[in-house]
Amino acid sequence: MKKVLIAVLTAFALSATTAAFAADVKSNEKDECLLASKGCRDQVDSIQQKIRKINNEIKKGKKVYSAEELKKLQQKLKEADEILNSLDKPGH
Repeated sequence: MKKVLIAVLTAFALSATTAAFAADVKSNEKDECLLASKGCRDQVDSIQQKIRKINNEIKKGKKVYSAEELKKLQQKLKEADEILNSLDKPGH
């Protein structure tokens, strides 16, 4: 019984560590789907979700993105904001 409990606790501890490591690695990765529409076959986001994602990527700054890539993300954010604003106008 003790061996089973130790095995379960060990597995739980390793999974928590792995999840934390994966989250840290993800925070330093580029979002190729937002940046170049690569690897986003199954992603369908609302315009608000897309804006949130772009803002989060821009916050990563030059640690992750080049100046040119940040400009591209800024442009995508501007386009998404324009779409959202056009949808919010009465008569649409």
